[in-house]
Amino acid sequence: MSRYLAFVLVLPLLLSSLPAQNFDEGVRPVGADGKPLNLDFETGTLKDWKAEGKAFIDQPIKGDVVAKRRADNRSRHQGEFWIGGFERAGDRPKGTLTSVSFTITHPWASFLVGGGPHTTTCVELVEKATGKVFHRASGTEAEDMFREVIDLRTLAGKEMFIRIVDQHSGHWGHINFDDFRFHTAQPTFASRPKPPQPDVLKFAGLKPREAAKAMTVPAGFSVKLVAGEPDLCQPIAFCTDDRGRIWVAEAYSYPRRRDDKDARDRILIFEDSDGDGTFKSRKVFMEGLNLVSGLEVGFGGVWIGAAPHLMFVPMKDDKPAGQTQILLDGWGYQDTHETLNTFTWGPDGWLYGCHGVFTHSRVGKPGTPVEKRVPINAGVWRYHPTKHVFEVFAHGTSNPWGLDFNDRGQAFVEACVIPHNWHIIQGARYQRQAGTHFNPHTYDDIKTIAEHRHYVGATPHSGNNVSDSVGGGHAHCGTLVYLGGSWPESYRDQMFMGNIHGRRLNVDKLTAKGSGYVASRAPDFLLANDAHARFINMQTGPDGNVYLIDWYDPQACHHNNPNIWDRSTGRMYKISHKDAKPVAVDLATKTDEELVELMLHKNDWFVRHARRLLQERGSKSHAPLEKIAFEHADETRRLRGLWALHVTGGLSAERVARGLKDSSPWVRAWIIQLAIENNTPLDLSALARDESPVVRLYVASACQRLALAERWEVLAALVAQDDA
Repeated sequence: MSRYLAFVLVLPLLLSSLPAQNFDEGVRPVGADGKPLNLDFETGTLKDWKAEGKAFIDQPIKGDVVAKRRADNRSRHQGEFWIGGFERAGDRPKGTLTSVSFTITHPWASFLVGGGPHTTTCVELVEKATGKVFHRASGTEAEDMFREVIDLRTLAGKEMFIRIVDQHSGHWGHINFDDFRFHTAQPTFASRPKPPQPDVLKFAGLKPREAAKAMTVPAGFSVKLVAGEPDLCQPIAFCTDDRGRIWVAEAYSYPRRRDDKDARDRILIFEDSDGDGTFKSRKVFMEGLNLVSGLEVGFGGVWIGAAPHLMFVPMKDDKPAGQTQILLDGWGYQDTHETLNTFTWGPDGWLYGCHGVFTHSRVGKPGTPVEKRVPINAGVWRYHPTKHVFEVFAHGTSNPWGLDFNDRGQAFVEACVIPHNWHIIQGARYQRQAGTHFNPHTYDDIKTIAEHRHYVGATPHSGNNVSDSVGGGHAHCGTLVYLGGSWPESYRDQMFMGNIHGRRLNVDKLTAKGSGYVASRAPDFLLANDAHARFINMQTGPDGNVYLIDWYDPQACHHNNPNIWDRSTGRMYKISHKDAKPVAVDLATKTDEELVELMLHKNDWFVRHARRLLQERGSKSHAPLEKIAFEHADETRRLRGLWALHVTGGLSAERVARGLKDSSPWVRAWIIQLAIENNTPLDLSALARDESPVVRLYVASACQRLALAERWEVLAALVAQDDA
């Protein structure tokens, strides 16, 4: 064994034997009997303390249980025992823990404190005679305890007692404490982390037009109000139709599903006929919805997510035309900010959506037995609009509420609490905020592609409202990969995300690497400068500019109390670049040939809508699509032709064989996914030896759609590749 290796092996053992912190030993205060008091809890009991309420039941805690449950914190306690307010019953219980009184015999004192940062989660030092609190200390939204030093020189000879207070049941509603000691001289310890400075926002509660004017965007851009209260309130989802009109779902039921008689969620249609950024007409398409969370249009109707249902509403002349169809049920709503959301048509013709981790769904067509339903409690799902097939596309993350595709058809979602950026691969399993994967043989999962975080501090929540310098905070909502063609080229194929606590739009630069992507931080694109801004999602319009919906509420985080939300506010803005020109469209009037030509448009809005229309029509315009798919010089345009061939049923075995010879690994990879979906025979074992890791990644995804016996040879070929 080398000396270095021996050192590495022994070092953890040496470190584990060291005390949690080095400090001037000092002395423990003594009681009336002259014996040291149990202010360090080393008796393993609450001797010399009186507990009131339920916050300190079954205390003290033995050992560093914090390090066992989370990698980013330690208790840093002294000795064996300490008070860990969260460790027995979490944040909910309230109470106090008060010591017996004792005489101040030294000029200095210190103690360990950690946990919640509130005035209602604190350690108070109290003068017995007057009841006056002469010192108060709280944690810093971390379990780590640090030494608090107190100057007692003016209190010599007086009696005092310690009161540990936990009167907060919400976020970080607990306090940690250990080891009160006296010192003869002022002690010196490792510096306690200073709390970051709070974010400073110039405004709060602005009127809709004022809010648009208050926003900061890069030079050459402007923000204009499209609609605001009272014309729009509580916007939770939106999409555009083939005429460029904007459909918005208003969520008055959130955060609770209501009795059907009280349901009043609705869907509105806004039209800006001349493209100047303000609506000229507003229609109510449908009312009486309950806990609406997802919205998309296509195939002759409106697709609505309102747990426990995924619904389709046929339409004619902007009105429902026939009975609402319940396509799928079993969608959970245990946590109503993690229900089915962010409906998006994928390049392969499926309807995609997101789902959060604390809502537990078992999805199936109405009447499907429980054992045949598909479970999901975090991830990305998809539903085929004509085959009526439901699948979980990928498992994991936290509570994504934003999904989009880049120029190569790669899916990306944002997340909260855990790292924020995820490249979504078919069949993949990703880091979860909580809980375990359904597959018990998931020995590890895929981590974030982000090289950075948008929050400061040791934990995500500790960065709330103090993370202006790095992006605003951990909580994200809404995703857009810009492909509009009207903004400067530097924005193309980059990922925009709404940041809830940061009241801004973050941007991540997406760079292909290996079989995936790396996300690096780019400058924030938009600052609301308004404490009430809560951006939900973005959509590119036909002119290449971007629409943005804003929940607009002083309340930032999800809460089950329906009375804390402002039901009277909501906004939609348009972010425009000076070089963009107004566009009036009605793609439904286009011929199939004209729709095929739109596959080459610089604005992907036209590409996506034209592709879906070709899919709806069952177009047979395969020859011009084949020319784009296999002859265009740009691989992103070849992909567009390929996807359109697929959704119109034109991806024959001969065309699959041709596509597998393409010079672009992205084209070859997509050929594999689409061919497997169409049950076109492929030699996956041979494809597993492709020189490109992108292609081999798609082979790995395809394996999951094979019978078990057919996978072994393919997997053996995959693991034999050397990507070092």
